[in-house]
Amino acid sequence: MTETKALPLAVSMGEPAGIGPDLIVQLYADRQAQALPVFAVYGDAEFLATRAKRLGLAIDCVETDIADAADAWAHGLPVIDLGGDVMDQPGVPDAAAAPAVIEAIARAVADVRDGRARALVTAPIHKAALYSTGFSYPGHTEFLAALCAEDGVVPHPVMMLAHEDLRVVPLTVHIPLADVPGAITGALIEETVRIVVHDLMVRFGIAAPKIGVAGLNPHAGEDGTIGREDIEVIAPALAQLRAEGLDVVGPLSGDTLFHPPHWRSFDAVIAMYHDQALIPIKALAFDSGVNVTLGLPIVRTSPDHGTAFGLAGTGKASTKSMLAALKLADRMA
Repeated sequence: MTETKALPLAVSMGEPAGIGPDLIVQLYADRQAQALPVFAVYGDAEFLATRAKRLGLAIDCVETDIADAADAWAHGLPVIDLGGDVMDQPGVPDAAAAPAVIEAIARAVADVRDGRARALVTAPIHKAALYSTGFSYPGHTEFLAALCAEDGVVPHPVMMLAHEDLRVVPLTVHIPLADVPGAITGALIEETVRIVVHDLMVRFGIAAPKIGVAGLNPHAGEDGTIGREDIEVIAPALAQLRAEGLDVVGPLSGDTLFHPPHWRSFDAVIAMYHDQALIPIKALAFDSGVNVTLGLPIVRTSPDHGTAFGLAGTGKASTKSMLAALKLADRMA
């Protein structure tokens, strides 16, 4: 544990035209006031130095390897320099930078998996800029899962949004709302709940997690009068999980489940679809929530926002979510 604690966090630089690089250099500049854990950035050192200068920050970017990042921390922002064609063009995505963005993620994951870094924190990416290079994954999380495959078996990643003691997991994520009912299966519910319970125990130190599960339909279907999915699919899956000894409650009506005092009675809540999960957490913590990926063999967090091209290079973007992501990764690791 002492050796693990001494290792740095691995931070991928994200989309160069977005606010990710801004947040990284701003937080490094404020590292002492924020009591930040040591981290190393995977990306382009010259680009990061240029972005810092644009923001008026008097910091150095030190090219290093991950083994020496902790020693470099006091002298400058440690950067695992990957080269590439990365230009400082805030708000203007450039496909030429895509290989460097992808390589930054892959190298950071490799170093965490190999025990050279403690955890992964990812800055936001712009998927459209990556697709031109042949990037074939629906999103960041699916790419991370593929990078964590063992013997050809890809882990099932689970998205959790967290703010202080509030945690919510969308069962289905980036699919059309019309496709949600068909995507909800007993097998998916059971696998997701088991992963959430496991990681709450292992990553968050919660000995006996209590999980609330939202219904799909208004009033959780109201005994089948407003849709049958809640009593025919969700309830039987939860009964199976309870038979295994898990503390699972539901299906519960979504319009009352997310009232904070009720929400806090659970260690995590499973929602049925993207907006059912993200609207309440973002209403309460729009600029300070953290995206956590469960189900991977590594710890991964990220800020709960996108690239915000309109704010890139201005110094006006809030660092709260990225700061929370770094601190949560530090605690989880």
